[in-house]
Amino acid sequence: MSENTLLRLEDLKLHFQTTKGVVQAVDGVNFSLGYNEAVVVLGESGCGKSSLAKAILRLLPRNVASYSGKVFLNGTDIMAYDDEEFRRNVRWVMMSLVPQAAMNSLNPVLKVGDQVAEPLMTHHGIKKEEALQTARTMFQHVGVPEAFLDRYAFELSGGMRQRVAIAMALVTSPALVVLDEPTSALDVLTQANIFNVLKRLKHELETSFILITHDIATSSELADRVAVMYAGQIVEVGDAKSFFTAPLHPYSKKLMASVPRLRGDQEPEFITGSPPSLLNLPTGCRFRDRCPAAFGRCSEEPPVTVIDQRLVKCWLFN
Repeated sequence: MSENTLLRLEDLKLHFQTTKGVVQAVDGVNFSLGYNEAVVVLGESGCGKSSLAKAILRLLPRNVASYSGKVFLNGTDIMAYDDEEFRRNVRWVMMSLVPQAAMNSLNPVLKVGDQVAEPLMTHHGIKKEEALQTARTMFQHVGVPEAFLDRYAFELSGGMRQRVAIAMALVTSPALVVLDEPTSALDVLTQANIFNVLKRLKHELETSFILITHDIATSSELADRVAVMYAGQIVEVGDAKSFFTAPLHPYSKKLMASVPRLRGDQEPEFITGSPPSLLNLPTGCRFRDRCPAAFGRCSEEPPVTVIDQRLVKCWLFN
């Protein structure tokens, strides 16, 4: 493992048991993240992106059918930790989460300042007065007025609530923050402001980010590298500049072609068909039924090929 590697996932799997069968939400994911790096995970809804966040942070529902693989954080396999050790030493200490819909993650009957201070009191044993002072400093980092510490979540706008959720995730100074669709419910201007905050925090606090989203245009503002997820698997990983200018996997090309352009006459394209059901996945390449370049071998097995430091799951590059 490289000395510059903060997080490394090896064959990470998270399957759920339902009344219709086993949902293979995360099915053999491999990728790594460096220090002070932002990796954007792109893909359509239902491809397993949010389940990947749950798998990394071990935020598991009751209907887990299987949960396996290796998650190395700072060189330590944290999958070997029991639940109490993970809660005490990893979650909200070394890595934290900014969930979708900040209003749902904030307690409506507690002041937001107390909620941001709570992780410090719980995980670091800091007294309330000192924790609130740290929360006040964190509010300044994310652009929330100091007076808002004494307000309740319902008194804040959507953008301010999202900034509070980011402050809560960062207050314990974790090395890694996972952001799950952090701007999905916000208007375009507020989205831009939130991403400006994240870029500044990445520089000021030297924090690493995993940004989970289906919004290709806004994610390009933060990304150092891009991982494309489809049907529970990562199908392409590469540096952001190379990916956004020349994606390799047919699915990645279709995603980029669906983004409206400010310049030029090219109209956005769409991807025919729908993603396969995670209850009944096809053999071989999982994108083959929607791929314009599919041929016979695509139904046999999914390849893994590395080209100039870029991982691509496609027989076209074998």
